[in-house]
Amino acid sequence: MTVQMPAARPRVPYFSSGPTTKRPGWTLDALSGAALGRSHRSAAGKAKLAEAIELTRKVLRVPADYRIGIVPGSDTGAVEMAMWSMLGPKTVEVMAWDSFGAEWVTDALKELKIDPIVHVGEHGILPKLDAIDTKKNDIVFTWNGTTAGVKVPHSDWISDDREGVTICDATSAAFAMPLPWDKLDVVTYSWQKVMGGEAAHGMLILSPRAVARLESHTPAWPIPKVFRLTKGGKLIEGIFKGDTINTPSMLAVEDYLDTLKWAESIGGLDALHARADANARAVHEWVARTPWIGHLAVDPATYSNTGVCLVITDPDVLAKGDAVVKTVAAGIVSRLEREGVAFDFGAYRDAPAGLRIWCGATVEASDIEALTPWLDWAFAQEKAALAAAAA
Repeated sequence: MTVQMPAARPRVPYFSSGPTTKRPGWTLDALSGAALGRSHRSAAGKAKLAEAIELTRKVLRVPADYRIGIVPGSDTGAVEMAMWSMLGPKTVEVMAWDSFGAEWVTDALKELKIDPIVHVGEHGILPKLDAIDTKKNDIVFTWNGTTAGVKVPHSDWISDDREGVTICDATSAAFAMPLPWDKLDVVTYSWQKVMGGEAAHGMLILSPRAVARLESHTPAWPIPKVFRLTKGGKLIEGIFKGDTINTPSMLAVEDYLDTLKWAESIGGLDALHARADANARAVHEWVARTPWIGHLAVDPATYSNTGVCLVITDPDVLAKGDAVVKTVAAGIVSRLEREGVAFDFGAYRDAPAGLRIWCGATVEASDIEALTPWLDWAFAQEKAALAAAAA
């Protein structure tokens, strides 16, 4: 069947899963108030950093007794800072169902060498959450598997009277999905995900229980300077008031402030969640009526509403083997990039071949709706090219 090239195009063609597209209406003028050429330790610099922390607390609804810090190394730095500083005194269980979760398994198993209990699910499938002893052990997991399109559907599996700490990589979940603060002791994310900010900085949010662990535990391994959260057995409180461990980009800070103020202007956290849900729903509805594409996530209850990961299901293409499936998926991405219709929506390099469409709050549902006919067109072109090559 011939598929005609669509007439309408997405207004904003950016569907990358990080850095993600800027908020609607963003221009460089949003950065005009940046404290450029000023020290981050100056009164102006500290005020900007403190404002970023307090706006984070307000928009994300972080409890008043949780600390919020801006740390180096993006979300990766924040997660590893928590792991290197807090793990060791208890058995650790690490879960992975995507490429980034697998990195935390590697850190625990091969770098920290703490002999963790490892729970690994295939891309698209959560491991059995009820097999994890969240009452007695420390746990490390991603809330939303960015490279698999799989999220944790709820927090019921985390014990209310746990003895260990929960370390949650929430970088593609924060601001898009509800986070149960009472179940999470460490929450990390980066500005360039759901909020569309600039890269390089991470956020580290600690519960009182996490602080107690930091102040009562001395790791058996050396702690690099950029990971040090305590001094003399006490939390370095300044980190959570705007004194950063290393030099932050004040331009990136200004951009993050802009995203937080935009979030407030549209209705706060509820509005951010609703936008991500609407964007993901547009993809899910297209998949439901389109025979050549399907979700990588197996259980609909675990479908992500941010990085929606898709796989080709067309039987003719599948019959030709994995190499051809990969070629077709890459061809779809290349065609739409050449047309200027959509950029950076291919599957992550370590994930099964397919597509990954970012649906976070800075994306407009109308752009998703304009994208899907182009995906149908590009697939039809790729399939026709396969048939012509075989003739």
